[in-house]
Amino acid sequence: MNSGQLMVDLNCDMGESYGAYQIGNDEAIFPYITSANIACGFHAGDAAVMKKTVKLALKYNVAIGAHPGLPDLQGFGRREMALSAEEAYDMVVYQIGALNGFVHSEGGLLRHVKPHGAFYNMAAANANLAEAIAEAVYKVNPMLVLYGLSGSELIKAGHKIGLRVANEVFADRTYQDDGSLTSRKLPNALITSEDHAMAQSLRMVKEGLVTSTRGIDLVIKADTICLHGDGEHAATFAAKIHTLLKEENIGLQAP
Repeated sequence: MNSGQLMVDLNCDMGESYGAYQIGNDEAIFPYITSANIACGFHAGDAAVMKKTVKLALKYNVAIGAHPGLPDLQGFGRREMALSAEEAYDMVVYQIGALNGFVHSEGGLLRHVKPHGAFYNMAAANANLAEAIAEAVYKVNPMLVLYGLSGSELIKAGHKIGLRVANEVFADRTYQDDGSLTSRKLPNALITSEDHAMAQSLRMVKEGLVTSTRGIDLVIKADTICLHGDGEHAATFAAKIHTLLKEENIGLQAP
């Protein structure tokens, strides 16, 4: 690895299914990522899936993170809920503990925490919620890395309490002028062109810029790129972006 080489993490949300053998695309994606965010049972996942996904992460030497979400299985954690900072704190501690039990029992090490879906987006904008999440992570283990939307309140809260943070960017999502992700309720929220998604990812890593839906260039810090594992061609796209980054002499490594 060259001195001063650009480095980035490729992360993917994993274990978002039910039953010991219902893992979907997960195993096909693992060879191309460096971090896995494993669902902890609130928005998706169950005990059998958590165990199997942890085993897959260890098999492929992928860093393991907890992916706590809102308690909303029917809405897959993508619907906002009214909750207090104390409730957010308790949910994060509980879910980290659930996943960490499987990680520890399999001889692994929990490396990071990344909130899911609506919980993630709420914490990106709400400082009180972000600080509750950061406090929960810190009190469970101050060595954990907190993943959050690049430049968001969650990143600020992590810095404030003394956590290491990873500014996250998205390969297949569009951005608003304020740096937030376009709501999934809108038709232009997702980038469906693989070429567009790869070009956006490369620009965010190499130039620190992303273009909003209104054509405005935004400064963005890219420590980790999120790949979504639930699309029909998710594994193919993961392989393509992995190859592209390598060809551009960008190193792949978990934070």
